[in-house]
Amino acid sequence: MPAEMMPFVDLQAQYRALKEEVDEAIRRVLDHGRFIMGPEVAEMEAALAARAGARHCVSVASGTEALLVSLMALGVGPGDEVIVPAFTFAATAEVVVLAGAAAVFADIEPDTCNLDASLIEPLITARTRAIVPVALYGQPADMDEIGALAAHRGLTVIDDAAQSFGAEYKKRASGSLATLSCTSFFPSKPLGCYGDGGAVFTDDEALASACREIRIHGQSERYVHSRIGVGGRMDTLQCAIVLAKLKRLDWEIARRLAIGARYNALLDQAGVERVVQRPDRTSVFAQYTVFVPDRERVRERLAAAGIPTAVHYPAPLNRQPAYRAYGGGATPRADTAAERVLSLPMHADLSDGQQDRIVAALAEAVAGR
Repeated sequence: MPAEMMPFVDLQAQYRALKEEVDEAIRRVLDHGRFIMGPEVAEMEAALAARAGARHCVSVASGTEALLVSLMALGVGPGDEVIVPAFTFAATAEVVVLAGAAAVFADIEPDTCNLDASLIEPLITARTRAIVPVALYGQPADMDEIGALAAHRGLTVIDDAAQSFGAEYKKRASGSLATLSCTSFFPSKPLGCYGDGGAVFTDDEALASACREIRIHGQSERYVHSRIGVGGRMDTLQCAIVLAKLKRLDWEIARRLAIGARYNALLDQAGVERVVQRPDRTSVFAQYTVFVPDRERVRERLAAAGIPTAVHYPAPLNRQPAYRAYGGGATPRADTAAERVLSLPMHADLSDGQQDRIVAALAEAVAGR
């Protein structure tokens, strides 16, 4: 009989720890009844901007919406190209196409799975407008190298930081590493709400103003539509939940760092290959990901032991039917990663005993025992 499955992400344990704060935050919103653009929206934006070290935080309906609103604020559209990593969630390229531009796919670093900064310049053309690195699995990409290249070529960097709020790069917070930085508050993220939500961070006053207008149908004031926009606001309830969760975030990040470091040590000792973290940055381990051979067999063995897994992601975007027509060079590293990556249970309440069980089962499965 298969063992009882442990949680992949334990949101119930998190809620139990924050139940009083979360319930009170929700009750306050229900009492005042301002479910759209209520006071918690501006309060959350101010708190997150301060934490990220950015002048402006503009909340939006999701991490995907944050990317789309950012592209729209820059005026990216038909005839433009945007360079994105081939190995990421579909939203990174999806928004480029929705904006009317062309996605150009670049290959990744084989050990971090982040966009390889050294492979970007050959993909730049006269039509290129922006570069969108992704902080995959919670670790920022090589933002200084990408930023320097972008500045030299007159391009804008949009940091897809959907998985990395709370991480640091060279002592600078995720959210402050590019002209525009976008994060997600999807429930399983390091800082998540109980539905969809996201935010755009920027120091640029004009871009922040544009993002605020775009998220409310392009309105500069009520019923004055100064630009094309979307229905992209983040609900007051979700903002209130994020505010409540902020009270525990420092502890959660410290736990994620400690659990990630312990995974690293255990897996290195067991001889299991894993995604690495660069010494000049931190990862908040939105996922903890390893590289395995014969992945489906390994997943079946782990499932039988009561250990859930996930694959982030099973195919590079340039191999997906919707994106095969778009540009870029060969992406052999993304192809290899897609065949081998496997994400393990990761959350702030993961115990040492659970980790030991996961690593022992994984080592046996990889060894074929």
